[in-house]
This record gives sequence, structure tokens and C-alpha cells, in this order.
Amino acid sequence: MASRHEIKSNTDTGFLKLIAMACMLVDHLGAVVYPQFPVMRLIGRIAFPLFAYCLAVGCFYTHSIGKYALRVGLLALIVQPLYVTAMRHQVKMAFDWAHNFYRIDLLINHYLLPYPSILFSLFAGILVIWTIRERQYALTGVLLAICWYLDGCLDYGIKGILLMVLFYALLDRPLASFLWAALFMCWWGVPSLRTLAGVKSVLSGGALTVYTQFYAVLALPLIYLPLRTGIRVPKYVSYLFYPAHLALIYLLTM
Repeated sequence: MASRHEIKSNTDTGFLKLIAMACMLVDHLGAVVYPQFPVMRLIGRIAFPLFAYCLAVGCFYTHSIGKYALRVGLLALIVQPLYVTAMRHQVKMAFDWAHNFYRIDLLINHYLLPYPSILFSLFAGILVIWTIRERQYALTGVLLAICWYLDGCLDYGIKGILLMVLFYALLDRPLASFLWAALFMCWWGVPSLRTLAGVKSVLSGGALTVYTQFYAVLALPLIYLPLRTGIRVPKYVSYLFYPAHLALIYLLTM
């Protein structure tokens, strides 16, 4: 594991965050507002690896990873009702804020739906990386086991958590990080090992079937190219963009 001053991977996270936010906006617009354009969902696959990598770099440099986890966790709890409503996981206007603000049971329903926002996955990833950073490996195993058990209750599931850990563990070895990340994400995007054998049939007119998630590999050049844009994204912008883009989608669908 690299020390604080040995990071050798791309540190231009301001630029990467802007790309990730743009791709996430395109993805969510494609899911709710413009479902007739499936290419928007493919563009959206680029967002998560960029967020996962930026999170790994953030965990590496932050002086208080506990506060980092707290900020992401609180934002996840606050934004969840807006997320499930804007993304149509909850029937629009099912919760009448003006007349049912005291109905805690109706509010809790937003958290019981099996559609958590990506923020919960990022929060879990920070916790796992925290245990690795503190060399509490037994606790790391426990948290990974919990994430595996809750796989269906986390956006991107255990694979998303493992990708964050992979990025963090290899921040000082960019070549190894690229190779392992590429292999991991290709494996994630291919339906089965039998599909790999189908590569041979492409030359004879066959087709290789992949999951939409396969297109997340397009994020790798952005992550590993030595970018030096110098762009800085204020912390509050990163946190406010998520609820702001959900509010925009909500308004567009009213």
C-alpha cells in the first residue's frame, strides 16, 4: 500500500468529477426523460468508474476519512426520497409533503424501496477503504461480507465496492491498476464465460453480447492518461450537484 506521498496515478480529479457528473446527468435523463435514446445510458456507464476512482484518491489524501464518510452518508440519507421520486421508483406525488409532513411511516417508505442511490454504495466503499487504510483487515473482511450480503440493496453491488478498493490499493502502481481494472470491468460486463468463446464467431458473422455495464471501460483512458488540466471543483459543488440534477429531472417530468 502506497504512503501518502507516493501516489503515482492521475490526480486531476477535478476534471474527472466534471466528466462524471456530466455522464451521470446524461444517464439519468436517458433513463427517465429520453428513454427512446438508449445511447444515453451507455454514456452514463462512464460515470461510476470515474466517481469510484475520485473517491479512492479522496480517501488517500483526506486528513479525516471519518468526516468524509459522514458527509457522504448524510447526503445519501437526505437525498434518497428525492432520488426514488425523480427516477420514478416511487410514484410521483405519492408523498404529499404539504399535508403529510408528519407521516413518518410514509417518509420511511422511501428508504424501504429496493432502489438506493449510488451515494450509499460510495459510503460503503469509504468505510471499507477506511478499514484498509487503518490496517484493520479483519474489519475489512466483515464489511465486505456485509456488502456481499446486501449486494442487491446497493447500486452496482459488491462489484462496485471491489472496484473502489482496487483503485485505492493500486494508486501507486498505475500500470497494474489499469490492467486489473480493465480485466475486472470487462469480466463485469460480459454475461458469462461462454460468451468469451463467442468472440471467435464475430469473424464469421456472429455477435458478441455484453451487458450495458461493459461500456464502463470507456472511462479508463480518462482515468489513466496523465491529465494536467488544473481544474478544481469546490467541495460544495460536488455535493450539491447530485440533488440539483435530481431536482432538474423531477421538474422536467412533472
